[in-house]
Amino acid sequence: MNTSSPKRLSACALAALLAMGASAALAQSAAQEIVVTGSVLQSRVLEAPYAINVVDSEELRAAGPMVNLSEALVQVPGLVVNNRNNYAQDLQISSRGFGARAPFGVRGLRLYTDGIPATMPDGQGQVAHFDLAGAQRIEVLRGPFSVLYGSNSGGVIALFSQPIDKAQTELALDVGRFDLRQGRITVAAPITTIGDGTLDMRASYSDFSTDGFRPQSAADRQLANLRLGWQNATDSVVLLASNHEQSALDPLGLTWDQFVADPRQTTAIALGGYDPARPAVLRYDTRKTIRQSQAGLRWRHRFVDAGILRESVLMAYDGSRGVTQWQSIPPAAQAASRRHGGGVVDFDRHYGGAEGRLVMALGPAEVVVGASVETQRDDRLGFQNFTGPASSPTALGIVGAQRRDEDNRATTRDGFVQAELPLAQDWTLTGGIRAGRLRLRTKDHYIVCNDGVRVDTEADCGGNINATQGNVDDSGSLSFSYTNPVLGLRWQLAPELVLHASAARGYETPTLGELAYRPLADGAGGFNPAVRAQRSDQVEVGAKWRRQGLAVDAVVFGVNTRDEIGVKENLNGRSVFRNVGRTKRRGAELAATVNPVRSVTLRTALSWLQAEYRDSVGSIVAGNRLPATQRASAWAEAAWAPGWVPGEFAVEWRAVARSYANDANTAVAPGYALANLRWLGRFALGASDTLEVLARVENLFEKTYVGSVIVNDGNGRFFEPGSPRNYLLGLRWQHRF
Repeated sequence: MNTSSPKRLSACALAALLAMGASAALAQSAAQEIVVTGSVLQSRVLEAPYAINVVDSEELRAAGPMVNLSEALVQVPGLVVNNRNNYAQDLQISSRGFGARAPFGVRGLRLYTDGIPATMPDGQGQVAHFDLAGAQRIEVLRGPFSVLYGSNSGGVIALFSQPIDKAQTELALDVGRFDLRQGRITVAAPITTIGDGTLDMRASYSDFSTDGFRPQSAADRQLANLRLGWQNATDSVVLLASNHEQSALDPLGLTWDQFVADPRQTTAIALGGYDPARPAVLRYDTRKTIRQSQAGLRWRHRFVDAGILRESVLMAYDGSRGVTQWQSIPPAAQAASRRHGGGVVDFDRHYGGAEGRLVMALGPAEVVVGASVETQRDDRLGFQNFTGPASSPTALGIVGAQRRDEDNRATTRDGFVQAELPLAQDWTLTGGIRAGRLRLRTKDHYIVCNDGVRVDTEADCGGNINATQGNVDDSGSLSFSYTNPVLGLRWQLAPELVLHASAARGYETPTLGELAYRPLADGAGGFNPAVRAQRSDQVEVGAKWRRQGLAVDAVVFGVNTRDEIGVKENLNGRSVFRNVGRTKRRGAELAATVNPVRSVTLRTALSWLQAEYRDSVGSIVAGNRLPATQRASAWAEAAWAPGWVPGEFAVEWRAVARSYANDANTAVAPGYALANLRWLGRFALGASDTLEVLARVENLFEKTYVGSVIVNDGNGRFFEPGSPRNYLLGLRWQHRF
């Protein structure tokens, strides 16, 4: 393995890819891609006055076993989707640097499935329950227009499920290296005609498991999805329901010395098998279980002869999520203060919301107005991860004595309006505004007097309580109000060429998790009211060009942020956040697809991002790079469907510049470049059956690299290794009735 200085992405390689993307030509069908994200009404990608990309079902199937968004979204410029290769943690997703700081979950972006939010009211989201196998497409919106989706929206990822137009069943099997196994069954059919409408259904179930390439990285996941749809000439109703259960071991990160010595190792404290005879060897069996159920309903009505009214949309959803996580927090750290929350996190979340909108035609303008309300309640408990005295525990990695009991609540209320107005034959003005209020509240039920007696209120201690010897009431609340305006202009120079520009003001609040702890130096626990919301000013200028065999999307942007929220410390199970002053982001993105001949498709996605701090705060020096952001990244693909050989062959290439793992920019993950091979073929088995075969080799040259980083990890275990060479064989059999 090369352990020399971090690699820089070759400027020559970037220039070559840029030339390839701009020199020839994308299939004409790309010009007809329809998107609804960010739009008043659905529109072609070419006509949308903002940066948006579409990943369709064909691309999802070719990218892998359809387990993680990281498989296919690597082809979207400006978006970073890192697979941590650790199913106890979520994917690391960021858009133009928004969301890069997240130690867990997805934040800074808004997530949707068929218009139903997968982002909680406090701004944190999850994507593990996304039904990628049932998706028609995924739309990825970046830049100023994402602010129309509320606070905590530095970008939008929206999945749209496949419409059901015929009866069919599907069986799928995936096998891969490191004992990857996945089985999936899907049944879909138009069921019956009710009145003047048609009822359809799709149900799927998948079972996934892997041992992982590091000790303590095995995982299994079961995902069930149900979609019921009803539609007629004026109405469409979609009911979605899902159930997700997952159990995963957690290998934790590695220090740089550990990574250099053996990137496939796992630090000893993550492992199980504690031996009381060897108390110095602490092993916590770090792991996590997840259970999530969700249901949502979306009703769209198109008005006929109703004056200015064009359509209405009503959406409502409800769900629950439970997580239990066993961490590697030393017993001594938990015993040092009664205000420590323990080494086992256990919470049950109930969430839900509703949204209504009307689309109107006011003269030449198309206008949408709407309002939404969302609620979230977390019943959060904490327990010690050991039994016996902290100085000589009898067992580790179990649920011990209780250390935390609180209710966390988040409520948002929003109103929004968006309009599109033709100014002249070739000019269109699009603008909007979203205003809302978010209230975050924590009620602490774990109050302990100095003598160790737990009570309901501090008054019950009779004055025998303080923050040093007891556990005082750490309740608290914060409210945030915001108004996000955006304005965009589109100029159609020619039928195949569009220029666009937009500007917006964004707003990002801290999540409940980011407010959960105060700094250790404060000697305090609980709610941290010192964290303020961050504000951003964003501008974007871009161009879109479509011709026969060619599609090019290019954009440059700038973002200035005030009161950026960052990680202050990440130690002993406590992720503490703070405001780190001003930051700036400058960047450029290019996506291009070329068909030089009918059988060959060339595609590329290039990103350049300069994301840095403008103020010196603590260990941060003005000019330092934002952690977990890359100055440059590139993706390219060459696909060949010869015709005389079944299927399509492709080679994929991805290169990423180095990234820093801490604010001080002293810990760095080197850049890397990877190559993948794939073949996808389809075979007709009679009149009604089809067999699809996918073969992939990933990390073809067995490169050793850091796949993702843990920002500001207090133990110095910043680095999460990327996967070594991997193989996948996928079989997908479809029968049409």
